[in-house]
Amino acid sequence: QVELVESGGGLVQAGGSLRLSCVVSGDAFSFLNLGWYRQAPGKQRQSLATITSGGVRNYAFSVEGRFTISRDNTKNTVYLQMNLLKPEDTAVYYCNARKNSDNYWGRGTQVTVSS
Repeated sequence: QVELVESGGGLVQAGGSLRLSCVVSGDAFSFLNLGWYRQAPGKQRQSLATITSGGVRNYAFSVEGRFTISRDNTKNTVYLQMNLLKPEDTAVYYCNARKNSDNYWGRGTQVTVSS
């Protein structure tokens, strides 16, 4: 069973930065495809950024140029560096891990951006 634990959320002013971390345990981390998603109240969960086991990155248009996903295979950790945060970035942020047909989620971390 794969377990994902997010951290790094919090309250930040608009224009500020946060770095989210997600520690993954229970499977060979280097073979996992990883991603960050978010869900705001009353909205569907949205994909923000993904990184494959080979290091290929993709971003949603809404965050490209502001957010950066990275992974450290020595620490079993995936990161999301978020810069130039906006009030509309306020949401619960979730870490995701996928391998073949298996799909795992963390419990989420709250990010609140004040104007």
